[in-house]
Amino acid sequence: MNSLQKSMQWLSRRSLNHILLAGVVLAGGFIVVQRHQEHVVAFLPYLIFLLCPLMHIFMHGGHGAPNSRHQGEREDG
Repeated sequence: MNSLQKSMQWLSRRSLNHILLAGVVLAGGFIVVQRHQEHVVAFLPYLIFLLCPLMHIFMHGGHGAPNSRHQGEREDG
């Protein structure tokens, strides 16, 4: 088995599809931003406020929900 086969072994078809989809979405987003830059700049303040709830949902980890990752932690002292 050569090095290329070893390096590609960990990538499944699903992960390759995800990488391809992310590339297409990024390229499309770049094109849209370039062609509609004035609209994007005008919408930017609202986008910051729209991102706040998403950051709270995904970054805070549930604020002490039963399956929170902080529940099982103990302080070693």
